[in-house]
Amino acid sequence: MLTRNCLSLLLWVLFDGGLLTPLQPQPQQTLATEPRENVIHLPRQQSHFHRVKRGWVWNQFFVLEEYMGSEPQYVGKLHSDLDKGEGTVKYTLSGDGAGTVFTIDETTGDIHAIRSLDREEKPFYTLRAQAVDIETRKPLEPESEFIIKVQDINDNEPKFLDGPYIANVPEMSPVGAYVLQVKATDADDPTYGNSARVVYSILQGQPYFSIDPKTGVIRTALPNMDREVKEQYQVLIQAKDMGGQLGGLAGTTIVNITLTDVNDNPPRFPKSIFHLKVPESSPVGSAIGRIRAVDPDFGQNAEIEYNIVPGDGGNLFDIVTDEDTQEGVIKLKKPLDFETKKAYTFKVEASNVHLDHRFHSAGPFKDTATVKISVLDVDEPPVFSKPLYTMEVYEDTPVGTIIGAVTAQDLDVGSSAVRYLIDWKSDGDSYFTIDATEGTIATNELLDRESTAQYNFSIIASKVSNPLLTSRVNILINVLDVNEFPPEISVPYETAVCENAKPGQIIQIVSAADRDLSPAGQQFSFKLSPEAAIKPNFTVRDFRNNTAGIETRRNGYSRRQQELYFLPVVIEDSSYPVQSSTNTMTIRVCRCDSDGTILSCNVEAIFLPVGLSTGALIAILLCIVILLVVLYVALRRQKKKDTLMTSKEDIRDNVIHYDDEGGGEEDTQAFDIGALRNPKVIEDNKIRRDIKPDSLCLPRQRPPVEDNTDIRDFINQRLQENDGDPTAPPYDSLATYAYEGNGSVADSLSSIESPTTEADQEYSYLTDWGPRFKVLADMFGEEESYNPDKVT
Repeated sequence: MLTRNCLSLLLWVLFDGGLLTPLQPQPQQTLATEPRENVIHLPRQQSHFHRVKRGWVWNQFFVLEEYMGSEPQYVGKLHSDLDKGEGTVKYTLSGDGAGTVFTIDETTGDIHAIRSLDREEKPFYTLRAQAVDIETRKPLEPESEFIIKVQDINDNEPKFLDGPYIANVPEMSPVGAYVLQVKATDADDPTYGNSARVVYSILQGQPYFSIDPKTGVIRTALPNMDREVKEQYQVLIQAKDMGGQLGGLAGTTIVNITLTDVNDNPPRFPKSIFHLKVPESSPVGSAIGRIRAVDPDFGQNAEIEYNIVPGDGGNLFDIVTDEDTQEGVIKLKKPLDFETKKAYTFKVEASNVHLDHRFHSAGPFKDTATVKISVLDVDEPPVFSKPLYTMEVYEDTPVGTIIGAVTAQDLDVGSSAVRYLIDWKSDGDSYFTIDATEGTIATNELLDRESTAQYNFSIIASKVSNPLLTSRVNILINVLDVNEFPPEISVPYETAVCENAKPGQIIQIVSAADRDLSPAGQQFSFKLSPEAAIKPNFTVRDFRNNTAGIETRRNGYSRRQQELYFLPVVIEDSSYPVQSSTNTMTIRVCRCDSDGTILSCNVEAIFLPVGLSTGALIAILLCIVILLVVLYVALRRQKKKDTLMTSKEDIRDNVIHYDDEGGGEEDTQAFDIGALRNPKVIEDNKIRRDIKPDSLCLPRQRPPVEDNTDIRDFINQRLQENDGDPTAPPYDSLATYAYEGNGSVADSLSSIESPTTEADQEYSYLTDWGPRFKVLADMFGEEESYNPDKVT
């Protein structure tokens, strides 16, 4: 109680001269002899300003937080100088917590806290106090404001709001290397006492790490901590308030510390010698084995590079690093052969890719091991002596001629005999054969270079001991040319010479071609044939470059004397045996101008015999024209006659029969005789004369009248005409003739009844029949005047 009164006295001194005007204190109260109560004197209203003596006053109270007493906690007292103790003054309280947290005695002015307070929830309360007259309800003093502060007690422990922590520190770090800084927070009042003063310490994690008690900085405490020995550390940190004194509250957190890797370890082979076995049939580039060096480091610090140390045996192999497993993969660079070498020995070096120069003093960061490779024997197919065989053979070589041989050997330890055969897929026509034992290749057909100049096929070799083991080689056979074709002029030339040509002129340049495969440097020679070299009109000049020129030997040529010249040219080649041919060139004489330009090479000379004059030629042409005109007129007359005969002789539509021999007008089945006379109908319905016609359905005919001489004569005449007709078919045919009969007053007009041919008939009597037959008489009279048979 004494301590609290001393504290109150100190507060009075510090906060003296507050908002309230003090009254005269009671002189009998001495701070030294008895406790002083917390009293706030309310200011009195003054009508005049005068100086009054100040007493001990303040404008704030203090109340302990977390008060657990059974009675309300006394806070302080309000008092007015106008209060004489007679009960006429009433005290009121308003503001934060008035009535709910704090209460006031209206008569005495005592203030109490009616519930426990928490400074961390609300550190102070602002209230207003006033004294009023009970009777008049009027204020005796102006309203005054004061503060009630909640006095802190140590009721909150330090807390690590960011925990737990994760930290990394490189391995092999020196002592005192910074790791992490932790921080604890205390909710107590840091301005009052030591409740919020925190001190840090390590409860777990020594002797590897240390912590600064004030700042919370964690550092390494041991040198050369090795990640490969221990990588993870868990450190327990404590924060205690009250400066770490006894009775203070504490909080803890965990810090997980990981040692990060540095390249402080070189790679090491777990053994000094590695043994590998490799079949000799392993293909080039294949992986034949793996070796591995161990590096306890991590990540890129553990990346290893492998190299073969130069020396005997290492040139056949190569080594690369598998990035996933960090193993050294040994690969084959060249083929292996058990029969040549059965074992290889070389050294392999492993080193780190990323080096840390801080640790070079510990020694080189690499290691070496020996690799021994044993080659295993494998039963292999035969091996040909060459990868490709090229042979040559002349065309037309006799069948069975040997043109070359292939050789294959079994290189295994226990060698086996080899057999040969031609792959039928590559030589389907069987132009060649091979001896199965000796491997000699011979022709099986006559070869023609002009048909096929090159053959390409495969030969298969197999082991007798194991026929399934085969090898294959390509054979290329070139067919050599034999000079069997003579050279010839390459293209036909249209050669012409001017009539006014001079001797020594080149009128044509010719070249030669040979169907044989001409070797390089072959030359063709050109010359005249021996029979043409005697007094030649033309000669051949050989230019010695496989071409020649046709040269004139005369001064002028005449088309009248000779239009065409035939020049035999002999061409020889230079191959063996020499082949030659005679090629005849046709040279035409043409009319040219003075510059040598050809004006005409027409065919008029063909019709001009030697010595024929121009007048004779004109007479011949005139006779030809006259013959053509006569022929044209005759054809026109023949055409006109055919038209007239067709219209005159086809009298079906013009003549009506009234006799009783036929069916009359109702006889529609009568035979149409017009088909025998109308040329157009004959042409439209003509039947092939070179084949036998089908049997014809002949129309119904009446039997002829007996003893009718006209019909008999008519039929006999037609039979003679058919027998003598050169255009008649070669087989028997049937000719049908119709007879119109008698009954007409004018007799029959048909030519069938006429005793003579049309050419011999007389039609003059038609004029006696009257004017109705005048037109008919004129028509037959004209026909009589024009008789084609007489013209012929």
